[in-house]
Amino acid sequence: MSVVGDLRVLLRVRDFRRLLTVRLLSQGADGVFQVALATHVVFSPEKQTSAAAIASAMAVLLLPYSLIGPFAGVLLDRWRRRQVFLYGNLLRAVLAALTAVLVVTGVPEWLFYVAALCVTAVNRFVLAGLSAALPRVVARDELVIANALSPTAGTLAATAGGGLAFLVRLLVSDSDAAVLLLGGLLYLASAAASLRLAVPLLGPDPGQLQHLRTAVAGTAHGLVAGVRHLREPGRRGAARALAAMAAMRFCYGALTVMLLMLCRYAWSTDEDEGLALLGVAVAVSGAGFFVAALVTPTGVRRLGAAGWIVSCAAGAGVLELALGLTFAPVPLLAGAFVLGVATQGAKIATDTIVQASVADDFRGRIFSVYDVLFNVAFVAAAGVSALLLPADGKSTVLVVLVALLYGAISVLLIRFDRQ
Repeated sequence: MSVVGDLRVLLRVRDFRRLLTVRLLSQGADGVFQVALATHVVFSPEKQTSAAAIASAMAVLLLPYSLIGPFAGVLLDRWRRRQVFLYGNLLRAVLAALTAVLVVTGVPEWLFYVAALCVTAVNRFVLAGLSAALPRVVARDELVIANALSPTAGTLAATAGGGLAFLVRLLVSDSDAAVLLLGGLLYLASAAASLRLAVPLLGPDPGQLQHLRTAVAGTAHGLVAGVRHLREPGRRGAARALAAMAAMRFCYGALTVMLLMLCRYAWSTDEDEGLALLGVAVAVSGAGFFVAALVTPTGVRRLGAAGWIVSCAAGAGVLELALGLTFAPVPLLAGAFVLGVATQGAKIATDTIVQASVADDFRGRIFSVYDVLFNVAFVAAAGVSALLLPADGKSTVLVVLVALLYGAISVLLIRFDRQ
């Protein structure tokens, strides 16, 4: 069956469509909120942003996930996931409005970061819950195509939300607060959409539910059990896929910081023009995500999920090196498309491997660990970029190091696959 035919079959499943709607609205709001934060921190005319400042902002916003993530996984394996979507999005709507107020009132920068951190912290529960709930609404043999459509559609929704935020920011001066309020409205819409799903549908099953105190007390034990679960025969492929995806996330993070600096200083001296260039890069990368959704099911069928990750990493390494060393807008925009295809394609395959290999009562904590790896890798990449990037963002050393890391991912996966 063709990819389009597979998508049509999947979209006929009512509960899958409803879960997808929750994801689209939620991640669309995430895109709006993230662009509001980025423009406030990086593209405000009164700020002279450096790579170190970007890295610091990412650390403040992302590193705490390393603490929240494990708790999110244990709780998601015990809380009703539908309720997480409802109350999590309601809470984020309130916090987004509060962040908008802080922007208008000109509070100290640290207080703004605290409010933003609270919004993005809740995001860990919602995204991990969406991934853990997906196998509850589709058949096992539909997981590959479901992972091609659902997370990719969410990423495209985030890209569209970011594009909408860019548009508002460019058309209305000093509109960061308005953009944040727009994100809050989308969070409210996602909460409302979750009400169409039955409470017990998304799991976990009643026998797995515990009170909050018991769940938190058992966090350490639950995480150890989750790691042991990945070490069991038949599940080590999932562990390798998670490690490979974290390394690819590092590469993506390093190049993201470089692109931010190029847009801000190398390609234009005007903040609005630089912001417009960044918006084009986000749109091109989003197009890559869409293409990944179309080609990944076929790639996985022909090469296997692990083989597809190898192909994505190898292709990204070769093309990133060829295009990145020019430091020119057009080749790097082409590179953004390539990385969109490779990163999202590898993620779809990784999600499928984890979902197919991990038992349902472990799925929430495994996906939360997945999120922790993502965020630590991204922050680490920002830190390395801060050390290597000059003021204009042009670093041959960084481009070469990223290409070598992509190559190492491919070689190691092939080696492990042959053992």
